[in-house]
Amino acid sequence: METIFLKRENKEKIKEVCMHKYSEDNLTDDIKNKVREIIIKVKKEGDKALFEFTEKYDGARLNPSEMLVSKEEWGKVSQEVSDGLLEVIKEAIKKIKNYHLHQKENSWFTTEEKGIILGQVVNPIKRVGLYVPGGTAAYPSSLIMAAVPAMIAGVKEIVVVTPPSSDGKINSYLLSTARELGIAEIYKVGGAQAIAALAYGTETIRRVDKIVGPGNIYVTLAKKNVFGEVDIDMLAGPSEILIWADEKANPRYLACDLLSQAEHDVEASAILITTSSLLADKVREEIEHELKNLNRKKIIQESLNKKGKLIVAEDEGIILEFVNGFAPEHLELQIESPWQILGEIKNAGAIFVGAYSPEALGDYWAGPNHILPTSGGARCFSPLSVKDFTKRSSIIFYDKERLGQASEKIASFARLEGLEAHARSIEIRNLE
Repeated sequence: METIFLKRENKEKIKEVCMHKYSEDNLTDDIKNKVREIIIKVKKEGDKALFEFTEKYDGARLNPSEMLVSKEEWGKVSQEVSDGLLEVIKEAIKKIKNYHLHQKENSWFTTEEKGIILGQVVNPIKRVGLYVPGGTAAYPSSLIMAAVPAMIAGVKEIVVVTPPSSDGKINSYLLSTARELGIAEIYKVGGAQAIAALAYGTETIRRVDKIVGPGNIYVTLAKKNVFGEVDIDMLAGPSEILIWADEKANPRYLACDLLSQAEHDVEASAILITTSSLLADKVREEIEHELKNLNRKKIIQESLNKKGKLIVAEDEGIILEFVNGFAPEHLELQIESPWQILGEIKNAGAIFVGAYSPEALGDYWAGPNHILPTSGGARCFSPLSVKDFTKRSSIIFYDKERLGQASEKIASFARLEGLEAHARSIEIRNLE
């Protein structure tokens, strides 16, 4: 895990460190071409291509009747889950719903002037596809985070795609979560092929209007390729955490939080920034101690070697500059007065305030969405929300008198732009 010292005289190091970001320029042509080929094949061959790719990449041989989760599979779900864990899932859903209810947007109208009505009508997107990573692991939390805001927005048709395990099954806890959410349309297909199926449709899977949810690089590139054919939420790269800590922070807490992020993926970024060299040294010691007992030790070690950093900065000013330049997906503020600095944080996906608000709390329980912008995307993107599942239509009404009062000005504006027909469409109404 690299140690970096940031000082005023080497501020260019900030830009260098921030350039770790995911970029399509860093990908091989082989990956890009493979994703394009998958999309083209699914678009042309439909289900046949899905079966071929599912066997190739997931090791599962499916036939047309097995792609959609069947009544028999739904019937077995209750027998294969722990009642205690199911209650935990139900409580998490409730907390996440309560948070997202505050985001609900209403239609509005204004009649500030007589004879004029203006407004905005908010409607849900009709059909949405949720991508949930799967295969060797299960992520019920990702399903909850994608589904809850869609439900609150009023989306009527929610379809889930997720890779099956090699025996052609979907994890029982994922299915139990879907049942609690009221989702019944789940297909056993993952990767770029699933994104293509959602975007273009196949004999079995009807196309959707929007695709949301995290995935690997193949999923991310596929979403980028089909954008425009359908809408997408964002282009998510590898996960990342940036922790700003001072000398009073608990080094064991910091080490565990860094490790929790590094275990996601070998490309995940786990970074600590502080003004205390002593704290950085203690955190390194704690990481080495904690790492010995973790089941994903190999992944974590590679992640820390590639992207992990302990940054010792000259002062808080340069830390703040680094934080806003890095625009982290997850930012932890483990400093003495976090609320005083909060207003200075301009770029971050989710901010965790204080020693007892670890990033894992946001992954499962607190309420805010954990589908967040990565790779510097927090400069201009926001967490997934209810608004991502709605669309807005403007409403304009003028009566004859009000249009007549404004017609000369509107026509002159149109002629300024050389659009005579626009001007005429306004003026003709004054002649009758």
